[in-house]
Amino acid sequence: MKLEEFFSKNKKVALCFSGGVDSSYLLYAGLSFGAEVQPYFLKTEFQPEFELEDATKLAEELGAKLIVKYESVLSKESVVLNDSLRCYYCKNNGLGELVKLAHEDGYEIVIDGSNWDDDPDDRPGMKALEEWQILSPLRMARMTKSEIRKRSKEAGLFTWDKPAYACLATRIPTGTRIKGEILDRVEKSEKALFEMGFTDFRVRVMGNIAKLQVLENQMELVIGLRKEIVKEICFDEVVLDLAPR
Repeated sequence: MKLEEFFSKNKKVALCFSGGVDSSYLLYAGLSFGAEVQPYFLKTEFQPEFELEDATKLAEELGAKLIVKYESVLSKESVVLNDSLRCYYCKNNGLGELVKLAHEDGYEIVIDGSNWDDDPDDRPGMKALEEWQILSPLRMARMTKSEIRKRSKEAGLFTWDKPAYACLATRIPTGTRIKGEILDRVEKSEKALFEMGFTDFRVRVMGNIAKLQVLENQMELVIGLRKEIVKEICFDEVVLDLAPR
């Protein structure tokens, strides 16, 4: 099924919107094909502020009114325990909130931006999509990430080359309890690195040590800015993972 065909059959949909490459293109495509697409953004402690800023900017550029739902995931014991199913518990709770809100607003069909490259076996959170009966038009159209980026660039979307960004909870090792204070330190540390010019990197938590994972072509930048990095990273020690992202 092509996207145009999907939106010709589903003229009124609610979109679980993150402001990333996939959901941004999906919003653009739906509106371009004449559908009524209402984007919803779920803001929790796991999403850094810049994600909400990007989502708001993209929605405004496309003339869509973004609805933001604020939710505390740190109040969910199944999530903060951070076991191997943490992603599922978090996704299941968050999607449930968005589906409920969308239904209250009169939207019977809810969609998300999962694409053809997304492997359900590697993303336990995708199980929640099935349970909440959320449709994934990009997957249905067999659109890959590279194709979505290409089409996004042609459409003039600023998100076309935006790096994939996993939520802040992924920085904390499985089995380590998630605390708001740690999430804040990670977010502040990653914001500082971004302002230094780093792209597509991660700050992994190892107790009170921050392990930096950067692209191979930015390894030398780490060395050149090592004093600034040590000063700005919100952890007692900083180590560099010599295996590039």
